[in-house]
Amino acid sequence: MTDATPPPAVGHLPIDRACPAADLIEVPAWGSHALAVHGGAGPRATPLTEEETRDREEALRSAVAAGAAVLAAEGSALDAVTAAVVELEDCAFFNAGRGAALTTGGRAELDACVVRGDRAAGAVTAATHARNPVLAARAVMEATPHVLLVDPDDALLREWGCEVAGQEWFVVERQERALARLLGERTHGTVGAVARDAEGRVAAATSTGGITGQLPGRVGDTPLVGAGTFADDTTVAVSGTGTGEFFVRGVLAHDLHARLRYAGTDLATAAREVLDEHLGRHGADGGLIAVTPRGDLVLAWDSGAMYRGWLTADGPVAHV
Repeated sequence: MTDATPPPAVGHLPIDRACPAADLIEVPAWGSHALAVHGGAGPRATPLTEEETRDREEALRSAVAAGAAVLAAEGSALDAVTAAVVELEDCAFFNAGRGAALTTGGRAELDACVVRGDRAAGAVTAATHARNPVLAARAVMEATPHVLLVDPDDALLREWGCEVAGQEWFVVERQERALARLLGERTHGTVGAVARDAEGRVAAATSTGGITGQLPGRVGDTPLVGAGTFADDTTVAVSGTGTGEFFVRGVLAHDLHARLRYAGTDLATAAREVLDEHLGRHGADGGLIAVTPRGDLVLAWDSGAMYRGWLTADGPVAHV
């Protein structure tokens, strides 16, 4: 790839359009717990085939089911979002863990973050060894005094009990083809989960490979607490996906929390407002999932599509 012309820096993408108003799904609280997942938002160059649609929806339902099993056993919201995101990281359909986007150097550099509603948080960025970056992020929260670590090495990951993997685990043919094309339409298929447990606690987890053809060392919104991931037991848990630089500039996830806490805005209105203000008005796109301590869910996006799933009284549902 050394002869390829590098793509423009993400922070200087030409903006010549405004994104449409956000699509939004509201799921009112219906039981003792709540859960939603996303598998990324962004423009879709070609429609999915019936087989691709079926496979991706099944993967999203499996992630919801993994988190729901934790919640049904009276596990914590943090355990639930971690379980759901591990399922998505292990599935090559999504841009996180196995199947993640590749840098201009042809490597996977992975970001992940977990935030609990009491503001405990952990994150990793540019990780190249952790098979499941979300577990490494949780280990940062639970095993260190820090919040964010860059590329923890094999020895540290093993000390934490995290499984390690070589680059051959992360790199799949689909992403190699995407890198070879160096698409002007960059993919951003971050995965994430939010949950409310039976105790009324909330948590969020997000994991990503970033953007196809990003420069080595690029850090997006996912591992930055308050940008792409946030949780507060008094208001909301949020996981975002989309053009990360704009989530960072707007501190989007925290802004959503602030609108609920200080302005008394309802969740659906706040979700639309932050997507419009921080993304749509700048020609960027993306989406978010959010849950309140009451168990109300919102899934919102202003992009061409967002992979999404959530728990209902009848079980997991998913749409792409």
